[in-house]
Amino acid sequence: MEGGDLELGELLAAAEAAPPGESVDVMAHDLQKRFGAERVSFLFLDLIGQRLVRLAAAGGDVADRTEPIDLQGSVYDGVLRSQRQHVQPDGQDGRRVITPVTNRGDCIGVLEVTLQSADDTALRQVRDAAHALAYIIVTDRRFTDLYHMGRRTTETSLAAEIQHQLLPSAPCCEAAQFTLAAGLIPADDIGGDTYDYTLDRDTLHLSITDAMGHDTNSALLATLLVGALRQARRSGCDALQQAAHAHRAMLSHSRGLATGQLLCVDLGTGLCELVNAGHPWPLRLRDGTVEEVELAVNLPFGVAAPTSYRVQELQLRPGDRLILLTDGMQERGAAAADLASVVRDTRAQHPREAVRSLTGAVLEACHGNLRDDATVLVLDWHGDPRGPARNRPGLRRRAAAAHSSSPSRT
Repeated sequence: MEGGDLELGELLAAAEAAPPGESVDVMAHDLQKRFGAERVSFLFLDLIGQRLVRLAAAGGDVADRTEPIDLQGSVYDGVLRSQRQHVQPDGQDGRRVITPVTNRGDCIGVLEVTLQSADDTALRQVRDAAHALAYIIVTDRRFTDLYHMGRRTTETSLAAEIQHQLLPSAPCCEAAQFTLAAGLIPADDIGGDTYDYTLDRDTLHLSITDAMGHDTNSALLATLLVGALRQARRSGCDALQQAAHAHRAMLSHSRGLATGQLLCVDLGTGLCELVNAGHPWPLRLRDGTVEEVELAVNLPFGVAAPTSYRVQELQLRPGDRLILLTDGMQERGAAAADLASVVRDTRAQHPREAVRSLTGAVLEACHGNLRDDATVLVLDWHGDPRGPARNRPGLRRRAAAAHSSSPSRT
């Protein structure tokens, strides 16, 4: 069957009319109608990005739906790493087509179809279909647990469930000025790590935190901390105000402590305002050299002491890679991993691949048994594509106001 151009409006309308768990069925029907596609399925990544779970379209092999596939070294791994479509023979005349399903840099999974005729037009429209599927899944997973359930390839504890719900829905984000990716490898006994980010019109907000303790107690403490930080951030607070708000919440509602690092990055200038609350120093890769960014360290959140938090400045340059870590990436068995070498060796990789390499090095050093959560966030700074900030009066005024507050600079 000869395929016409993908009618995105019709496809989205059909997806909206269907139950939220049947996005793959809608896509399969569209591809079958256009190209006679066979064996259409979507494979999505599990919680820690090491296995794929196949969700077949209606009428597919039931066994395919439940058997996880190891990602490492598979053809799917190559597709996700390269973000390129893969085509190979399948049977006498068919072609197996595997296409990444990605939204703003977040690798959701892959779309796999078998086509009898895989000409350039068909392949292009399968790519378009995979792109549309990414948006459909991002929308539909708000209304169903199907994707959440499928991503659990091992038993999930209550603490792990709480911890996972504290994280952003996407571990990766791409924009004109930056690319970021994060990963959290939980300890056998959940250790309270979280990371968070959000993007405003002119500011990128980042945080990485580590609530003291283990299991459900640390997860509950992390819930209080993340909730306080988000409340302050969504009320328009800067990094210093967010830190103060989180500290007060910890003192008022718990007896626990947490370390954290809060960053607000101006998208026009690359100027970063940063608060360090007892947290490990970041690493920075600049011009091929990896070094720790030596920051003044304030007390952790929740310490009852007559001190105030201190905001510091960090100027990002185009080409910089900034790596935020929790102590689980550096302590105990993880200390055997040479993170600086891994950062150097992966400098050409996309941040999401660098995250996999860093967490993989720590897992290997600990022989797969972490005693503390290991969390990493990698930020690549590209700079403002519109040119130097000094050419835009609004940004000049904002940068001047930031300098007038006279915080410490790095």
